[in-house]
Amino acid sequence: MDSPARAFPPSSDPVGDVLVDWFARAARDLPWRRPDTDPWAVLVSEVMLQQTPVARVEPVWREWMARWPTPAALAAASPAEVIRAWGKLGYPRRALRLRETALALTERHGGVVPADVAALEALPGIGTYTARAVACFGHGQPQPVVDTNVRRVVARLVHGRAEAAPARAADLTDVAALAPADPERAVRFSVAVMELGALVCVARTPRCAACPVRGDCAWRLAGHPASDGPPRRVQKFAGTDRQVRGRLLDVLRAAEGPVAAPQLDAAWDDAAQRSRCLDSLLADGLVEQAADGRFRLPA
Repeated sequence: MDSPARAFPPSSDPVGDVLVDWFARAARDLPWRRPDTDPWAVLVSEVMLQQTPVARVEPVWREWMARWPTPAALAAASPAEVIRAWGKLGYPRRALRLRETALALTERHGGVVPADVAALEALPGIGTYTARAVACFGHGQPQPVVDTNVRRVVARLVHGRAEAAPARAADLTDVAALAPADPERAVRFSVAVMELGALVCVARTPRCAACPVRGDCAWRLAGHPASDGPPRRVQKFAGTDRQVRGRLLDVLRAAEGPVAAPQLDAAWDDAAQRSRCLDSLLADGLVEQAADGRFRLPA
């Protein structure tokens, strides 16, 4: 970040308009942002992007959209097909929930993704953020869309804090207050502020000198005060149940049929942890046990 002593004049234009103009120059070229992308493709991208980097999502998203370009196409797929296609994106329950969403869209909405936020929130696995993102980015509605990156931008820009407070209802009001009045530009603003948080106003080493609204940022003007809370802990992956579950699923994805327990034993040395993780996969519906005791992806 730049030195607190260095002065940057505030913008003569509203912050929302500045961010929209910046986004037009600096945005990443992501396939789900292109004008011909339909709401279903946007919904799939939003589910895949939850807690998963863009670079890992993009190739899988392209494969999914080529294979299942509509909700009806995905609804007709088996759970095993869906889990295999999800690959190593992580949190594989999202794959099953996405299939459940496709089934609900086919049965309740004629295979069409609704534009109404409440109708979207009523779909399996679709929360407030995803519903608003689909309404905004898929249907062109001027909705405030608040994810972790957006909350951090607003915390710094508006409230002068290094980190965002716990999520609250006022987050939507804060974001809406910054958006341009023009509906089309308001839609662009929603993705622009998200992009700013992903590329510039990042958590650990914000690139304040590259920020288009640095002259208006309350946190920078206050001298970049540190967070009041304890340092954020980096979530580890190695050795966790998440890693073990992924190893077990890798064995089942690669198999052409049911797998005997000794084949799964080779995936992880710790028998107690392996057994616990296998039980959790069975409980989540990601694995099922055949009558002969072998294991397989859900049929």
